Amino acid sequence: MSWTSLLRVRRAEGETFLLRRKRVPGIDLSYGDARLAKIRAAAREGVEQWPLIRGQLAAATDGEDLTFLLEGVQSVAGVERWIGDVIAAEPDDALPLLVSGARHVAWAWHARTGFAARYVSDEQWELFRARLTVAEDHLLEAAEREPTWAAPWYFLQITGRGLGVGSDVAERRFAATCRRSPGHVAAHRQHVQQLCPKWGGSWARTHAFARESMLAAPAGSPMGHLVAQAHLEEWLALGGDAESPYLADADVVRAVNEAAARSVYHPDFVRRRDWPLAFNTFAMTFALAGDLRLARPLFQVLGDRATEMPWAYLDGQSPLVPFLAWRARADR
Repeated sequence: MSWTSLLRVRRAEGETFLLRRKRVPGIDLSYGDARLAKIRAAAREGVEQWPLIRGQLAAATDGEDLTFLLEGVQSVAGVERWIGDVIAAEPDDALPLLVSGARHVAWAWHARTGFAARYVSDEQWELFRARLTVAEDHLLEAAEREPTWAAPWYFLQITGRGLGVGSDVAERRFAATCRRSPGHVAAHRQHVQQLCPKWGGSWARTHAFARESMLAAPAGSPMGHLVAQAHLEEWLALGGDAESPYLADADVVRAVNEAAARSVYHPDFVRRRDWPLAFNTFAMTFALAGDLRLARPLFQVLGDRATEMPWAYLDGQSPLVPFLAWRARADR
C-alpha cells in the first residue's frame, strides 16, 4: 500500500476524499444500507453494471424492500442515458422498465427543482410532463407484466400526482400498492402528499389519514411519523418560517407527541431500511415546536444520519445546514 493511499479514507457509497482532521458529515442517500450503496455505485458506472444491479433488485425481500432500493437508484444521475439500452436488449424483462420508470420520475422533478409551481416556466412544465409521461408508460407496462409487484404502483402514485390524474385514480393507485404490499410505509407517505391542498386535497383529510394510518398499524410502526409529516406540510404551506407558532400549538404538540410515543419512542420500533426518515421528521418537528427535550434523544440516535427530507424545507440547496444547526441547539 502506497503512502498516498493511507491519506485517503472511504465514505458512504465508496467515494474517497483526503483525510481531514475533522470528519465532515454528509447526507447518505443509501441510509447506511450496504446493498443500496453497492447498487448506487454500480448505477453510476453505467450499463456494464446492469447484471449486478439486476441481481440486487431481484433479491429484494418484498415489495416495500424493492421500492426502497429503486428509490435509491432513481436519484442517480445518468441512469436515463443507459437504461434504454437494457430495455432494448431485454425486451421481455419488466425490471429494466421499472428502473426506467422510477428514474424518469426523479428526472422529471429535476426539471423544476428549486421552483415553486408558480415560478416554473412553460418550457420546464413541458419537460416535466414529457418525462413523467415516459415514466407512466414504463411503469404501467411493468405493472402489467408483473401484476404482483407493488413498486410500479408506488411510483405511479407520484407520476399521477404530477400529471394531475385526479383523486379517484390517485386513490386506486395507492390502494393497488397496499394490496400488493400491506403496510407499505412509503406509499402512505406519498398519499399524505396527495391529500394536501397543494394537490387538490384538504388539511382535514390529510391529518385524518395520517392519524388513521398510525392507529391501524401496530405500536412501534414507523407509520406514526406520517402525523409529523402532515403537520410539517401544513407548517410549510403557512410559509415555512422557523419562527412560526404553528407547530407549537397545543393540539399539534399533543398529536405529534402521541405519534412519537407510538413509533420512534416505542420500545417495539425497529430501525429498518430508511428508519432515519422517521427520526429526522420527528426531530425537525419537535425542534421547530421548541421542544428540544424531545428532539435531543432523536438527534443523539441519528448522529450524522441527516436525510434530505424534511430538512430541505428549511434549506432546499443545503438540507444538512439546518440539520446541523438544530442538532447543535439540541445538544446545549
